[in-house]
Amino acid sequence: MVRPPARFVCQQCGAVHGKWTGRCDGCGAWNTLIEELPREGPSGGLAKGGLAKDRRGGRPLGFVGLTGPEMLPPRRRTGIAELDRVSGGGFVPGSAVLVAGDPGIGKSTLLLQAAAAIASPPATAGTPASAAYITGEEAIDQVRLRAARLGVASSPILLAAASNVRDIIASLDRDGAPDMVVVDSVQTMYLDTLDSAPGTVSQVRGAAQELIRVAKRRGFVLVLVGHVTKEGAIAGPRVLEHMVDAVLYFEGERGHQFRILRAVKNRFGATDEIGVFEMSDHGLVEVPNPSALFLGGRSSREPAGTGAEQLSGSAVFAGMEGTRPVLVEIQALVAPAVLGMPRRAVVGWDGTRLAMITAVLDARCGLSVGAKDIYLNVAGGLRIVEPAADLAVAAALLSALSETPVPADTVVFGEIALSGDVRPVGHTEARLKEAAKLGFGEAWVPVRRGNRASRSQTAEAGLATAPIGHLSELVTRLSPPRASRSRRLIEAAQ
Repeated sequence: MVRPPARFVCQQCGAVHGKWTGRCDGCGAWNTLIEELPREGPSGGLAKGGLAKDRRGGRPLGFVGLTGPEMLPPRRRTGIAELDRVSGGGFVPGSAVLVAGDPGIGKSTLLLQAAAAIASPPATAGTPASAAYITGEEAIDQVRLRAARLGVASSPILLAAASNVRDIIASLDRDGAPDMVVVDSVQTMYLDTLDSAPGTVSQVRGAAQELIRVAKRRGFVLVLVGHVTKEGAIAGPRVLEHMVDAVLYFEGERGHQFRILRAVKNRFGATDEIGVFEMSDHGLVEVPNPSALFLGGRSSREPAGTGAEQLSGSAVFAGMEGTRPVLVEIQALVAPAVLGMPRRAVVGWDGTRLAMITAVLDARCGLSVGAKDIYLNVAGGLRIVEPAADLAVAAALLSALSETPVPADTVVFGEIALSGDVRPVGHTEARLKEAAKLGFGEAWVPVRRGNRASRSQTAEAGLATAPIGHLSELVTRLSPPRASRSRRLIEAAQ
């Protein structure tokens, strides 16, 4: 029997090559090509014999209408409010969810807690529910040790240690299947119909496809745990993210005690929704008010200029994470450049956008910020991606440059254009209400359309708003008093 010719598949993008090369022509990654033997014929899945001969020509589809009693299936709520928020109000039966994150971030801990909450009587949804936890990386005793540490050892969770997809489907493809199945992790699963090793593109794609197929057929919630690469992307083929219904990223810094669960794809809810958890000795504890956590020990209720902790180079940004307003502190430090090339160190924000703001400050406001070393940090480890943080970053930079503190009871948000104009952003009312709830008294906001000439402060959502139409107005607000400037010149001369 002639051996089929080998092919080399990129583990980064899934591109197929006829021979091995050091660099993939599809994505440009190095040393990602692995030899995989192709199948001799089309796969018929794990069903015996594949397709029957009388069905190879196709069969009519069973069309149904939109209306009907099964149009809105009841969601499976876990009882963990932050997890239910990110999933869109609970898991939908028959859906497939992919949870990815760095090693040791808490993926297995959170999903074991969620499975225990669903399986513990009485069920959160009001009806009896069951949950199964299938691990391909640990032994049963290791999972029991973690359950004992989390305080859920008495929960009736079905545990299994398996990595063969055929054995897993044989246990799940039957009446009375569990309502929720957690597979930890999808990179350890393998199909015996494929010759490649577990974790390769073909195995990850094939194993996920078979598991998702049985989940849709039996109507249980399938949660897949995925590994990430050193760049932070989900390991395996990109098609894996298209196959599932929701993709949840588990983020967090090792030096911080909290974790962030972010939804980047959700067919049954809002995307970019976040859930905040705090890592403790007994597992992950949900944080109902993340704004107070991100602000930390900042004294926001003290009048401006009275607190000893009020320092320059700090501004509070009122941002939006999905449908939730979140207040976070942005810290900046501007120092003289010791070397010829100014240094940029950015944590929690886009470094390219920081370069754009410094260029606008230099070109439109006549400052020399770009010639200095700039260090920018989003306190608490949260990563901000929305452009509404431009004005808060500029306020922190100007405050550090002029050594003039931003008032402690002030929040800032707005998008900066290349012309220096400050553009309006969405969800203004929600941002202001969250700031007022935490005790802030003033907000520096963009000028609304049709109200550009008005600079008077007006009460809105319990706050006094100060409209800012151009970046030069922010420079004027954060300029040091003339007496202080003269005093500094005299001290420098002496």
